[in-house]
Amino acid sequence: MIQGHRDGHGYVVRDDGETDLYLPPNEMRAVLHKDRVRARIVRHDRKGRPEGRVVEIIERPAQPIIGRLLHESGVWLVAPEDKRYGQDVLIPKTATGTAKPGQVVVVELTEPPSLYGQPVGRIKEVLGEVDDPGMEIEIAVRKYAVPHEFSEPCIAMARVLPDKVRPADRKHRVDLTDVPLVTIDGEDARDFDDAVYCEPAKVGRGKGWRLLVAIADVSHYVETGSPIDIDAYDRATSVYFPRRVIPMLPEKLSNGLCSLNPEVDRLCMVCDMLITANGEIQAYQFYPGVMWSHARFTYNEVAAILANTRGPEAQRRKDRVGDLINLHDVFGALLKARQARGAVDFETTETQIVCDENGRIEKIVPRTRNDAHRLIEEAMLAANVCSADFIQQGKHPGLYRVHEGPTPEKVEILRNYLKAMGVGLSVSDDPMPAEFQKIAEATKERPDAQQIHTMLLRSMQQAIYTPINSGHFGLAYDAYTHFTSPIRRYPDLLVHRVIKAILGKGHYTLPALPTPGEAHEKLARRLASRVAAPGQKPRKQAAPPSRELQAWEAAGLHCSANERRADEASRDVEAWLKCKYMREHLGEEYGGVVSAATSFGIFVTLDALYVEGLVHITELGGEYFKFDEARQELRGERTGIRYAIGTRVRVQVSRVDLDGRRIDFRLVREGEELELRAMRDKGASAGAGGPSAAKRAARKSTKQPSAERSPIQSLKAAVKKASTTKRTGRKGRR
Repeated sequence: MIQGHRDGHGYVVRDDGETDLYLPPNEMRAVLHKDRVRARIVRHDRKGRPEGRVVEIIERPAQPIIGRLLHESGVWLVAPEDKRYGQDVLIPKTATGTAKPGQVVVVELTEPPSLYGQPVGRIKEVLGEVDDPGMEIEIAVRKYAVPHEFSEPCIAMARVLPDKVRPADRKHRVDLTDVPLVTIDGEDARDFDDAVYCEPAKVGRGKGWRLLVAIADVSHYVETGSPIDIDAYDRATSVYFPRRVIPMLPEKLSNGLCSLNPEVDRLCMVCDMLITANGEIQAYQFYPGVMWSHARFTYNEVAAILANTRGPEAQRRKDRVGDLINLHDVFGALLKARQARGAVDFETTETQIVCDENGRIEKIVPRTRNDAHRLIEEAMLAANVCSADFIQQGKHPGLYRVHEGPTPEKVEILRNYLKAMGVGLSVSDDPMPAEFQKIAEATKERPDAQQIHTMLLRSMQQAIYTPINSGHFGLAYDAYTHFTSPIRRYPDLLVHRVIKAILGKGHYTLPALPTPGEAHEKLARRLASRVAAPGQKPRKQAAPPSRELQAWEAAGLHCSANERRADEASRDVEAWLKCKYMREHLGEEYGGVVSAATSFGIFVTLDALYVEGLVHITELGGEYFKFDEARQELRGERTGIRYAIGTRVRVQVSRVDLDGRRIDFRLVREGEELELRAMRDKGASAGAGGPSAAKRAARKSTKQPSAERSPIQSLKAAVKKASTTKRTGRKGRR
């Protein structure tokens, strides 16, 4: 598949997983981003990277292109919003419709590009002006093909659903309406998947707890293969944007009938657990129930009550304080068990964008996690583990949430990095999660702890949904699945159906749901990767996967792919909003921390704004910088200055590219101070002879700023930058 690049070149991403083929700009003229092609290797560059030539276009996806309509010198054209497309689309005057210059439009191609001609299209939809509130979301849902409108059959079916639990719905269910189950969620939550309750209990011969996790019973209302089910499967997940959610289910279900709202009867699936003082789950059972939420708590409210059980928050909720204390006690036990099994637990900073009524960013704030967040997280993990075990014990196919350990290549990179950084610990050939956690604990007080923890995280693989269980590396579980969010995740809905089938001594069969091309493509790649390489003995297999297992595998790949799609769309919207926000701060200076080092520059995250931007390698100074992969840092050959994750710098906002979702910084003062310090250290280690590094750096720091240089100085600087860029090689993909 073709993967375009904003700089005009592109890559052929190979189906067999081998190294991508580089396509120069002239080869990209006749193809488009996401085209499926057949290509051949024509040469290798000096680093051994293959360069390709397109031989045949196999398939061109019928996907729309979003961009801004421009009218230049009498010619109408659309500049694609996604710069990976690389070419403007010509629009005949008769195909502009009602669109006006400058508006954001959706284009349907009528003629493909060629080596000597641009693509031609017609305007299919007018989205509005680029500064309209919510425009970034309208662009993202189309750019990433996120389904955002329910089908007519789905809407019609949702319309006839009841508004409340009916007497017939209560049959064969455990009545839990007298159990004080409560929900604990964020302040802005609208759909409530889960409720919890805990009480002390005798477990075996010792003390422990009975923990109830009640989850909305979506499967009761969303029948297999129904119009609502087909739409839910197509979406596979809810997509969360600032100020807007695109739900997996119609609002009547997601915010109404299925949401565990306070003081109303709701149907639920319950995981009822007995937990020991050491946090071990000694016994569990699943059953369908009817519940009545006794309170809707927020995380901050629960944290305040637990911090002061006699405070004002506790006084307002005095009937529930004892239950919250029990929940906190079982959380402490579950936390002990988590530490004992060696689960990986890194504290990372997540941010929240706060927007005004017009959708503009007011501020970006860190999302702080307190004990209430962790309490709910541990309760949900316990229910998810029980679900996976129940499916395994029932010998029924289903979807597991699998997180495999790092690949041998990533293990080797991590080892080299830890050695280069002087960390006295390493990882084995087949590492266990406890090894990662041990390194994290041992380095948490180091100044470069953030850098080390980031590298530990990057060495891990992404979790996927699959019917073939191989455990969850990060959480240190032998089997794990998702049970707790069926309102917003389709795999959880499937898990509920499987659990119900096992309880009823039946068998759940996946319906013949439509499977999008992306899932088919990923499934084909995965199956192809199982073929033995030439000269290698084929692996022994008991039997080929059954048709049923293949169907579950396709469903898992579809859900995994759409989970990534939702994440990419959300990140794209956040990047758009941050770019619009930073346009108002051009020229301003901020302190920040290097969040990534690459061969083409460093990414810096600003302290006060939590916004990330690039300092290109040409902005680091007039010397050759070499990327040290082992240390994950850029190092200047003349001065010895180093830029690695965690390095503090001061930058100026120099450029904002809204279309490219790119923010560029340039180094100011502190970059020179770092250079001065590096040269002083280098001079001290080199001994006497000639002017000291400090003097040379001091002389350098007294030069005129680039904005005030003479034309001759500017020309020299430009030549030096150009030669530096040439020496660093081709820019990496961002």
